[in-house]
Amino acid sequence: MTISPHMITALAPLPVLVPMLAAAATLVLGRRPRAQRIITLVALIGVLVVSGLLLFLADRDGTTAIQVGGWDSPIGITLVVDRLSAMMLVVSSIVLLAVMAYAVGQGIRDGSEDQPVSIFLPTYLALTAGISNAFLAGDLFNLYVGFEVLLAASFVLLTLGASADRVRAGVSYVMVSMVSSLIFLAGIAFAYAATGTLNLADMATRLDGIPSGTRTAIFGVLLVAFGIKAAVFPLSTWLPDSYPTAPAPVTAVFAGLLTKVGVYAIIRAHTLLFPEGELDNVLMVCGLLTMLVGILGAIAQSDIKRLLSFTLVSHIGYMVFGVALSTQSGLSGAIYYVAHHILVQTTLFLVVGLIERQAGSSSLRRLGGLAAASPVLAIVFLVPALNLGGIPPFSGFIGKVALLQAGSADASVLAWILVAGGTLTSLLTLYVVARVWTKAFWRARADAPEGDLADVSPSALLDESEADISFDDRADVGRIPAMMLIPTVALVAVGLAMTVFAGQIIQISDRAASDLQNRSIYIDAVLGGHPGGEAQEAPR
Repeated sequence: MTISPHMITALAPLPVLVPMLAAAATLVLGRRPRAQRIITLVALIGVLVVSGLLLFLADRDGTTAIQVGGWDSPIGITLVVDRLSAMMLVVSSIVLLAVMAYAVGQGIRDGSEDQPVSIFLPTYLALTAGISNAFLAGDLFNLYVGFEVLLAASFVLLTLGASADRVRAGVSYVMVSMVSSLIFLAGIAFAYAATGTLNLADMATRLDGIPSGTRTAIFGVLLVAFGIKAAVFPLSTWLPDSYPTAPAPVTAVFAGLLTKVGVYAIIRAHTLLFPEGELDNVLMVCGLLTMLVGILGAIAQSDIKRLLSFTLVSHIGYMVFGVALSTQSGLSGAIYYVAHHILVQTTLFLVVGLIERQAGSSSLRRLGGLAAASPVLAIVFLVPALNLGGIPPFSGFIGKVALLQAGSADASVLAWILVAGGTLTSLLTLYVVARVWTKAFWRARADAPEGDLADVSPSALLDESEADISFDDRADVGRIPAMMLIPTVALVAVGLAMTVFAGQIIQISDRAASDLQNRSIYIDAVLGGHPGGEAQEAPR
């Protein structure tokens, strides 16, 4: 069956519209959890299918702009589907579906009347809509709206259960996010004052006539806002204290996706609005410090959740490195690495949830003997851990090699320093995951300093208790529900598929990077009024 290029016009709004409608339906059906779960899973499957079709069409036909409500650009709301946004939609849809299946499996097994499950599903769907909206946004204010939907939904998800730690972390997260949003609003105001438009394509053409100092100032304000959301050093200290307190499914989707939306915004702003690269050296230094400070923080941790949160920060540095090179090879490597890291980081946090169920804790001071207790769990951890560490032939190795080659081709002193920093960070990441592997899986539990203790309710979906119990007094010892294990294994398989099909995926990321480098493609698609049309001069 031939898919018409015009089908993209009907499909593009669906990744935002479908989860929002499903969120409304699940909210109405709050007293019918089974109906809620069915609607949520069907909606997320639908988003995944639509995202796959959008990627196919964008890769085949190029960039397409959709004018919502029939208002022509640059006045109306524009959704833009190009290779980058479509690729991010596909990867995020896979992760959102897998995490929801994991959460449903855990909720069916552990759910009780005391847990706020009825609000979890509609909030999760709202989060999905916010992520999709951010990826598709064709104007700066609509991007801001996507971020705000993320903020509102993520605050609810982060504080579900209302334990002291979660509320404390949630308040800290919201304060940081509000500061970021205010800075973003200031950046929007500055950009609008300078250009008279919020449409990204129209703004890109008008910024060419703005003095370089003004452009750099606007870019600097936007970079601070996006840097906070992406957890780029020195704006990353909030993340390790916020994410580990949430339930495993929430932490997984936060770690996998939310920071990458910030990275996506940096890529889009850098390539479309500010391609001159005035702040590339600043980005390179921030990328280097993000890599090193993050991984050094991970080395100091004894809790796997906090350890992985620091590695999350560290590997954001690789993506910033690729963007800062301002080359097609650097951008291609960054895009591939973003997709890789979304999958691997999400998988590892889901595995930590399984570890908590199996062993009663995520603290290395209490863990041991997991390889003997659950060989399947050992394998499910080992594969994404090696992938994160960049061991060949996994996708982590491929992505890092692509970035290091791009840095070597740049040949500047700062680029070579970043190549060295990236290599060191990769080795230290391998050391960190190897330490978890040896202590949690191969050391005898009796040799752990607190091996006789466990968390009172480590497997609960949304509630939390801070008390400890004896390891021998736990319930459900050794039981991992299949509906939690299957989505985790599926994500491991998708991560391996990024290795098996690395050639094809890198070709798509190369074409996406080429489109980003040739920003006239984006501008023509938006201002031309129809796919492949010629750009019209925007009204001033």
